[in-house]
Amino acid sequence: MFLDITPLKVSRDYRFLYFGQLISAFGTMMSFVIVPVQVYQLTNSTFLVGLLGAVEFLLILFMAFVGGAYADFIDKRRMLRLTEIGQVTVTLLLLFNALLPEPRVWLLFVGAALHAGLSALQRPSYEALLQKIIPPNLLVSVGALNSVRWNLTSILGPALGGIIFAKYGASVAYSIDLITFIASLIAVFSISAVPSPKQEQGRPTLQMVFEGVRYAWRRKEILGTYLVDMNAMFFGMPTALFPAIASNFGAETVGLFYAAPAVGALVATLTSGWTKKINRHGLFVAIAAALWGVSIIVFGFSTNVYAALFFLALAGGFDMISGIFRFVMWNQTIPNHLRGRLAGLEMISYTSGPKLGDTEAGIVASLFSVKASVVSGGILCVVGTGILSLLLPQFITYDGREGLKQKELEEAEREMLLMLA
Repeated sequence: MFLDITPLKVSRDYRFLYFGQLISAFGTMMSFVIVPVQVYQLTNSTFLVGLLGAVEFLLILFMAFVGGAYADFIDKRRMLRLTEIGQVTVTLLLLFNALLPEPRVWLLFVGAALHAGLSALQRPSYEALLQKIIPPNLLVSVGALNSVRWNLTSILGPALGGIIFAKYGASVAYSIDLITFIASLIAVFSISAVPSPKQEQGRPTLQMVFEGVRYAWRRKEILGTYLVDMNAMFFGMPTALFPAIASNFGAETVGLFYAAPAVGALVATLTSGWTKKINRHGLFVAIAAALWGVSIIVFGFSTNVYAALFFLALAGGFDMISGIFRFVMWNQTIPNHLRGRLAGLEMISYTSGPKLGDTEAGIVASLFSVKASVVSGGILCVVGTGILSLLLPQFITYDGREGLKQKELEEAEREMLLMLA
């Protein structure tokens, strides 16, 4: 019933990564809140806050493919080190901008885009690394542990970031972010080398990137995890509207709106023991995505701040349940030699939805109203989930036991072909 911490006990490298990123992510989530709040404060425009997501998406789209290809070829810890150093540099840029007498909006866009791009470059190597340092039978537990880390930082980081911004300004929040990077730098410079699987070619090519895309298209159960989540996040994620919504309740509440979904997600994660008994993972992804949409609809109609925060938290819980089952499906089905490239697609699927959704929410809110944007998004999320479920029956009927068998068979066949070659 409760959280399984076995992966932290059995893997030294996972312990380093887990606790290093746990500390670092507190600061990162502060910056995550401060950047859009600064944009809204400087421009008073929900459209520009939404446009921030579109700019971030462009970097994510490109860098996720690059990161996915290289994750299958190079030592994964090298990529983790380079991207961590890059993120430190970007945070220094944001701090410099915050210290200017008149902070530049364009520098906020540059900083947000670079942060997003570096995260997209890093994530495939991190996901591929987990598959090498964690036994397959513990992947569900790893998914839950990663969710706890993400949700703790997503609760405390935004909440503290909003308070610090209101009382001390953006420069203090960015300074704290810089300090927390020390932990993640120690972690990525302490883990062991993880050689990449043997590949047919010596270096990544565009053809090999498309090999990953073709594989995902062929495996409709994997494709379903991408499309259902993208649909839910594109229509149902109202993050870009939080600064405008919070302006009705006081500047210090903005962090609470960012943190509320993570509170629900944390509760869902801490009680996620039951997920290990489920084999129909695709079905539960679809159910959770639809319930996310329903929760967002009710959030949109809420006029009381406490009710609004409650339904945001409820939505976050359903999103986390979906995320746990998607994580398991990816690791049960994707062969090791394609793990980095498919991790790049995963990165695009679960980040493009929210980023482009920010733009969609901002545009609809500017044309109609904030309420219309939130409610219509929730409705379209539910409708889209139903349509995708009908169009992708392999996704809905997916059984984890069969998926793992197919993965093992594919890897055995590939090893035989490489030996014969």
